Amino acid sequence: MQVAAQCDTSTNVPFNERDALWPNYSPPQDLIFTHGSGTELYTDRGETYIDFLSGIAVTAFGHAHPHLLDALSTQSKKLWHVSNVFRIPEAEKLAKRLAAVSFADRIFFANSGTEAIEASIKAVRGYQAAIGKPERNRIIGMSDSFHGRTIAAVAASGNPSYVQNFAPTDHGFDHITWGDMASLDAVINEKTAGVIVETVQGEGGIRPLTSQMLNHLRQVCDARGLLLILDEVQCGVGRSGKLFAYETFGIEPDILAAAKGLGGGFPIGACLVSEKVGQHMVVGTHGSTFGGNPLAAAVGNAVLDLVLEPGLLENVLKQANTLRAGLEELVSDCPSVLSKVTGLGLMIGAKCAIPNVELMTALRQSKLLVGRAGDNMIRLLPPLNVSDMHVTQALNILGKEVRRLEQP
Repeated sequence: MQVAAQCDTSTNVPFNERDALWPNYSPPQDLIFTHGSGTELYTDRGETYIDFLSGIAVTAFGHAHPHLLDALSTQSKKLWHVSNVFRIPEAEKLAKRLAAVSFADRIFFANSGTEAIEASIKAVRGYQAAIGKPERNRIIGMSDSFHGRTIAAVAASGNPSYVQNFAPTDHGFDHITWGDMASLDAVINEKTAGVIVETVQGEGGIRPLTSQMLNHLRQVCDARGLLLILDEVQCGVGRSGKLFAYETFGIEPDILAAAKGLGGGFPIGACLVSEKVGQHMVVGTHGSTFGGNPLAAAVGNAVLDLVLEPGLLENVLKQANTLRAGLEELVSDCPSVLSKVTGLGLMIGAKCAIPNVELMTALRQSKLLVGRAGDNMIRLLPPLNVSDMHVTQALNILGKEVRRLEQP
């Protein structure tokens, strides 16, 4: 059946000949990807790109991984959606597996990282109310954070560039400067319910917390009856070289938000909580129409199969060490282009001495895709199963472009 093209009567321009999307994104107009395989993406012009962005840490096992394709295809032929009015065995299985390999006892599934953060915020406030302290409803965050795009998430972030005109009040959040543990005690008062922090800061600059910082947060929360939320939406699910990044530091949170890599490209978010928190999130306290649907949960289980496969996390650390060593060499050789390397596992930031968009664009023109982050960084987020070959190719492209830009 043919459908006649509709027109904008004010301009007489067919809708299908111009972009009807909101203008809130600015993708390169001459670049369209049609398909991908592993660490490679292919364009409508037949070009091949090395993908070290992974959809911003989402395609954790690259593109078109056969195990994920099989899980999605198999489930899609059985059942897509029934809502949480009914039991979803695939979600129950995924929840039990996540609980078995983490601090958590209870898991809530959502559709995204920002929804996992929203659930985390509600869990903190719900817990304090349930134990008879409803006045405890304020949460402390850190500067330069990014926790999502909903109103509560941008308020938690406290980052003016994201808040803009969208959150006219503080919505129950206080903030300290990132890493300034000395100011934490001064901000806590009788209304404080908990603390939220990214284990590895993403948008604000690829900055991992230190063992000292996280241990201090844990000790303060325990001493003052507060809950600790770790945002691992980007750094979780294997990207750090551990299943969850908090394992690197020897502490456990009360609540953890995960998403991105958990679905390997299929939308899913998860809020993981301890039993003392989860027991209070009873019927009527929270919900999601799509969260934990059979398709998402089936793919999540397949991702977990791959993350927990022997040798996978070792590969993350191996490739991370190789990438960091190559980048450190470039920092030493080309200080007018790169100044330092930061990160954890395969979440790597390289601080630029030139505008980061200049280096990112040069790399894209040489067919290597990376991202940007705060503090004038480029961000490298290759698939967790990235090969030696693609790491070598990426370092060769980085070396070529950084050295070219170093020339006077």
